[in-house]
Amino acid sequence: MLNTYPLWKNLLIIGVVLLGVVYALPNIYPPDFAVQISSETSGTAVTDLALKTATGALDEAQLEYFGAELAGQNVLIRLPDDDTQLKAKTVIQRALHDLKQSYVVALNSAPTTPGWLAAIRAEPMKYGLDLRGGVHFLMEVDTENVVVDRMASLETDIKRKLREAKIRYKEVDASSRGILKISFDDSATRAEAKTLLEPQYREFAFTQGVDGLPFIALEITEATIRSIEDFAVSQNLQTIRNRVNELGVSEPLVQRLGRNRIVVDLPGVQDTAEAKRILGKVATLEFRFEAGPDAPRSTTLAYDYEGRTADLERSIIIKGDRVVDATVGFDPESGQPQVNISLDSEGGNLMHRATRHNIGRRLGVVFIETKTRDSYEQVNGEEVRKSVPYIEKRVISLATVQAALGVQFRITGLQAGEARELALLLRAGALAADMFIAEERTVGASLGKENIETGAISVAVGLGLVLVFMLLYYRVFGIAANLALMANLVMLVAVMSSISATLTLPGIAGIVLTVGMAVDANVLIFSRIKEELANRMPPQAAINAGFERAFVTIFDANITTLIVALILYTIGTGPIKGFAITLSIGIVTSMFTAIVVTRAIINTFYGGRNVKSLSI
Repeated sequence: MLNTYPLWKNLLIIGVVLLGVVYALPNIYPPDFAVQISSETSGTAVTDLALKTATGALDEAQLEYFGAELAGQNVLIRLPDDDTQLKAKTVIQRALHDLKQSYVVALNSAPTTPGWLAAIRAEPMKYGLDLRGGVHFLMEVDTENVVVDRMASLETDIKRKLREAKIRYKEVDASSRGILKISFDDSATRAEAKTLLEPQYREFAFTQGVDGLPFIALEITEATIRSIEDFAVSQNLQTIRNRVNELGVSEPLVQRLGRNRIVVDLPGVQDTAEAKRILGKVATLEFRFEAGPDAPRSTTLAYDYEGRTADLERSIIIKGDRVVDATVGFDPESGQPQVNISLDSEGGNLMHRATRHNIGRRLGVVFIETKTRDSYEQVNGEEVRKSVPYIEKRVISLATVQAALGVQFRITGLQAGEARELALLLRAGALAADMFIAEERTVGASLGKENIETGAISVAVGLGLVLVFMLLYYRVFGIAANLALMANLVMLVAVMSSISATLTLPGIAGIVLTVGMAVDANVLIFSRIKEELANRMPPQAAINAGFERAFVTIFDANITTLIVALILYTIGTGPIKGFAITLSIGIVTSMFTAIVVTRAIINTFYGGRNVKSLSI
């Protein structure tokens, strides 16, 4: 019989639509505003004392809250609105400041999705900064230290080159900022050194003179300083982008601001505490040999290692910028976590050269973190919180060198959480300069609640006008098209939710466009059916011909639009990608609903019966 689907096909269509309803359902459960408390040290749980301190401070400040609970290793406190959330964060930060253990207090959104939906991984859509907001970080790069480090590296390089060329020098003085002064016994030796060094260090201005002894002065130029700073900020910018990608944040904004700052916006982020911890740390490693018992104090540095002091040599074998990959593994003998390190070729050569003659000595791995510590000061009678950056250095591994190391080796002696975090930081890339979080705040909707409401109204008005037009113009066929259109919107939301896509204001524009495009396919089909009826074709044959002969046109038009959407997604950024994602998903779902679902509904009305006329 014409225009009938087999039972399995009808059941399949019903199943797909119902699945769409289930995965779109979490979007009717908006998340609660919340404050999350987590330990600054990975793998460490928040104590009951911290929870009681936080809730006690909220009670004292008369701030309403509910659902305060230990969730895994963190504490999550739910609040009624965003204004209370902001006040609660400030109150909790102040209350926890005086505790011995350091905590990260971050804004969060607590899911309210029912357990049975969460069990099948049905989650609501994330919203972009222009709709719901997210977290804003302002990172400041310590470009001052970059120049200092460059001069320290220059001093080491010049000493090595002079020794290799067998040119004797009296003293190398780097006490003046940006100037390196090298003294010699006589002018002939100075001229020989200048001939050697000047072609290799063209970025420095060479001067010479006599200050008791003949000397050469290498002064770093302003252009070189700018170049070094630009490289450091650019490297850090790329590293932060890599770290954000490791966090799995959708459509982040990471961009440079001014000479030495980086802005990071994380829309729809679910765990801001983890984001702050990862972005706020500097994954810098230094590899140094343990100093001998008779080594002069001027050649050693003292570090903390497992509650005791370890003395390491001042000279650095390699730094973390030589690390190209890091993965977490387990020691096959002890079963303890370890980090497998891969170096670049230069780093491998330096490590091999340093360890091949030092088998039996202990090699220390120094982990350097740049953190911020909150301090409270009285300004004009009010207590003001300020973030003070500081550097923490500790030895995370001190192991005996069993054989000459090369491009690949491993770091042991870590806890599971430390190993995962260290691997993530190193894999995401080394920072070229220290960096700290200068500002962290919640980003409200950039266009305000009014635009959220306007976006919702635009979808509702567009959908309503289309429904009315289709119903009045196409009658029974209009009812089928309208039901298919509603199914299309449900499936679009379901797909976006299941792939954790971020909805932005341009994404809403894509939904509105999808509404029009979805019924456009139905208009083509229904117009073709009308043409066939006008040519005196029987109703059942006209329905079949309308769907069959309009398919090629619909397919061609949608594929062309899909190609454009994919190009927009490939070359676009931020909001443009949001529009392209929504449009692409909408094209696919609208083809399914306009052709398959609409026909299934019309088959229900007219299929398999002797029909004399059609209400179209």
